[in-house]
Amino acid sequence: MTARALAAPGRPHRHDVLIAGGGLASGVLLRALHLHGGPPLLGLPASLNLLALTVMAGAELLRRSAPLAALALAVPALALDFCTGTLIATVLMFTDVVYAAVLYGPPAAARRIPLASELVSVLATAVTAAFWHNPQVLLIGIGIALVTVAPAWTGLIIRNHRDAAQTARLRAEQTALLAEMDRTQAVAGERARMARELHDLVANHLSAIAIHATAAQTLDEPAATRAALGVIRENSVQGLAEMRRLIGLLRDANANAGDEPAATPTLDGLEALIAQARANGAASGLEFVLDDDRRAAGEGTERPPAPVELAVYRIVQESLTNALKHAAPGEVRVRIADGPGGALAVTVRSPYADRPGPRAPGSGAGLVGMRERIALLGGEFDAGPEGGPDGSVWLVRAALPAAGEGEQR
Repeated sequence: MTARALAAPGRPHRHDVLIAGGGLASGVLLRALHLHGGPPLLGLPASLNLLALTVMAGAELLRRSAPLAALALAVPALALDFCTGTLIATVLMFTDVVYAAVLYGPPAAARRIPLASELVSVLATAVTAAFWHNPQVLLIGIGIALVTVAPAWTGLIIRNHRDAAQTARLRAEQTALLAEMDRTQAVAGERARMARELHDLVANHLSAIAIHATAAQTLDEPAATRAALGVIRENSVQGLAEMRRLIGLLRDANANAGDEPAATPTLDGLEALIAQARANGAASGLEFVLDDDRRAAGEGTERPPAPVELAVYRIVQESLTNALKHAAPGEVRVRIADGPGGALAVTVRSPYADRPGPRAPGSGAGLVGMRERIALLGGEFDAGPEGGPDGSVWLVRAALPAAGEGEQR
């Protein structure tokens, strides 16, 4: 149905007006030329076929806006036309009304009208054969079928093709919408992953630079200033190298979306990470200790998957960065242990109190990144202050499953 018909359902479509007007004019012309069927039946006046023609033309005006009402008008009009001398224009308009009723009518009517037309054709042929034993009865049956069955099945076939095309179009639109949603989610996921990597790669170095730069400004001791500048230079060089690796990964068009930067950190690098934290936190009165309580590899244990090792390394790295920025003087203890079912447990304790001296500001992005990493691997994460025998501590706890994200699928 066109947009105009949908906008004004009570008004006939302009094509329907043309069909009705053309059919009415053709019928009147045929009547004027005496080109019509035989004499009227049942003693009816022959002029009534003009009435049947007019009613049929009126039914054509309703073929789209009210197809079932049009069919209800067309059936008695056709019967009257047969009894008063048939006009071919009336018969042709009736076939179009049947066709339109199947094509534009409700689904139930589209299923029933073809069956009803077949039944009418069979019954009409059988009744005619019962009263008139002549081979021409078959021609009558064929004619009735051409007037009823043929347009009904034509409309049904076209309707099925139209519905199939509409279904295919809707399916294509849904597929395009789902593809766009997948693309949006993939972009958002990649942006979040890049944000985590960028934060984890450079936050530790930049935090140490900020703390020691502040210390160099506030301290009036040449030796302490030189030590702070040395730490600043070392972290600047390392942070620049990490940034170059990340930029190289982003520029590599052949790299897969799930690839990690070159030289992916593992648990073997925790000792070097603790050593770097000791150098960066010496001026702040912080001591860093690593407790590796995992079973040795030779005792029947397997090495954790690469995603798990990377997540543990980044959690420890971020926890040490937060300790450098916020922890009070004291001991920062990192513990790695085997959990139940082959899981890996990580605990980082740092003093939680007011801190004298310079400290770097925080945005909370580190905790968000740690929580996202653990969620991607299906693990558990918790961070917050907690009381203890030695005073309040900031406790970071994470439990990672034995299998990484790729093994769980």
